[in-house]
Amino acid sequence: MIDESEREKRGMDDRGESFVAVRRISQGIERGSNTCHSTSAEVVAGSAAWLGRGLSCVCAQRRESDARPSFDLTPAQEECLQKLQSRIDVTYDSSIPEHQEALRALWNAAFPEEELCGLISEQWKEMGWQGKDPSTDFRGGGFISLENLLFFARYFPKSFQDLLQKREGDRSVWEYPFAVAGVNITFMLIQMLDLEAVKPRSIVGATFLKFLAENELAFDLLYCITFKLMDHQWLTMHASYMDFNMVMKSTRRQLERELLLDDILRLEDLPSYGLLTR
Repeated sequence: MIDESEREKRGMDDRGESFVAVRRISQGIERGSNTCHSTSAEVVAGSAAWLGRGLSCVCAQRRESDARPSFDLTPAQEECLQKLQSRIDVTYDSSIPEHQEALRALWNAAFPEEELCGLISEQWKEMGWQGKDPSTDFRGGGFISLENLLFFARYFPKSFQDLLQKREGDRSVWEYPFAVAGVNITFMLIQMLDLEAVKPRSIVGATFLKFLAENELAFDLLYCITFKLMDHQWLTMHASYMDFNMVMKSTRRQLERELLLDDILRLEDLPSYGLLTR
């Protein structure tokens, strides 16, 4: 048996799986025009199990035997769902120029004053990737998770930078890694909204498709809302790295409640949308 002190030293969660955490050493980030390293955070990485599997308790809660209703779609909703599913089906491929450029664009949006030394570089750890090659982390969310991060950086740059730099609130000594958390949020939303099904099988999923039919970027917008809400929950709960799954559960519950409010006609009406700043 592994006691609690030994479990913490080894970097294990309560299922014996490894996780990733970032220890904050200073508030600032050293920047240099041609610097290929930084010293503002220490990345502690276990196995890759933290991605995807680490959210199993959040996203995969139903049993196969559960009877679930399905909701009929309008032709417009069906078309929008199929387009979104096509995006979800795209895996990240580091050999595709479009994917390479998207990754470079993410770096430039995150750190506009620092030159990226390469698509495989220790610099990526500064953004909260598990290692020097971000492509290994996209398996949990696919190419759409990179698109989500880029959308966040471009449409809500202040909120994006606030979360990346951990500027707001009384932060934990051991913080969640920004980029890996972003991939997990994509994964969680796909599961919560049941987006890989032919038809939605929950009222939350059916409600979201109404928004999607009105705005083809609804998933990207909901991603931004969710990321900011997750950080808000993190601060409210005074969370640290061992609490990440608990924070994600709380975020999901709050998001589901907001999506089902009677007076929500568009995603911008969600109470948590007010947390975002451009």
